[in-house]
Amino acid sequence: MNRESQKLPLPNMELIMSKISEKLFVFSGTANRELAAEMAENLDLPLGDVEITRFPDGEIFVKYLQNIRNADIFIVQPICITPNVNLMELLIMIDAAKRASAKRITAVIPYYGYARQDRKDQPRVPITAKLVANLITVAGASRVLTMDLHAQQIQGFFDIPVDHLYASPVIVPYIKERLGENLVVVSPDSGGVKIAQAYSDMLNAGLAVVSKRRIDATSVESSHLVGDVKGKICILTDDMTTTAGTIVSAANLLMNEGAKEVYAAVSHCLMNDIGRERLLSSDIKELITTNAVPVADDCNGRIKVLSVANLLAKAIEYINGGMSVSSLFNV
Repeated sequence: MNRESQKLPLPNMELIMSKISEKLFVFSGTANRELAAEMAENLDLPLGDVEITRFPDGEIFVKYLQNIRNADIFIVQPICITPNVNLMELLIMIDAAKRASAKRITAVIPYYGYARQDRKDQPRVPITAKLVANLITVAGASRVLTMDLHAQQIQGFFDIPVDHLYASPVIVPYIKERLGENLVVVSPDSGGVKIAQAYSDMLNAGLAVVSKRRIDATSVESSHLVGDVKGKICILTDDMTTTAGTIVSAANLLMNEGAKEVYAAVSHCLMNDIGRERLLSSDIKELITTNAVPVADDCNGRIKVLSVANLLAKAIEYINGGMSVSSLFNV
């Protein structure tokens, strides 16, 4: 047999490349499996098969039940409700994927927990938002996909790419259809002016700002209003709410200043029992939020939950295809 006859046929590179491009997986932690399933459905993919269990002492165990070698995988896990458990679960899922030879690991974090601890505002305190970024990076994440960070500078805490989306492309169309015109967007505190300004521009509405004074971790007092709200439909905007102290206090002030109606638009509704009680007894007619975090109680219809699954699925599609996600900012 001569050397020429020993040559093997060249592989079909188009077939190989198509198989590689098909290796896209969406996996979910336990924090918000419903959102991850909806995202996978939007991508025409089955939700990835992963086993997440607890040892008797509470330790977390993760095992991927599919071959993810050389795959582009996306792990959906908001750091919410029980943030310590969900963060640890995310880190273990990233580590397991890295050790299973995934080609690229994207941590999809619709809500980035610990984001409020983004600076040293008093002596001898941590910058926990930076610590969380370090943990995610060291665990092996290749990039992060997140939504409506409490402080945009948190993107700079990462040494890996961060795609930062906004819920406004989902929330603004609903507000336009639901409330029409004669609107004023209100920032419930001075720190939220940038968000309120963005909503004001998108809605072609007025802008007002409430000044607040924090009494303790769960209580807030709104004292001054800058802007005209008399006879207007007001929309309070914020990135998140837990005890609802800020938005309820601001809503009371707005009604005292002659507002016609008050609504709230909040990207992440992490409302606890105190928050639900406050909302039900407040002047807020409806709180508009997203399913970036699970919302278990709609407070007798006072909470309207909009889905961001399609928005996040589009971002995954663009990242997987090497395309820009900036078009997803458009309303």
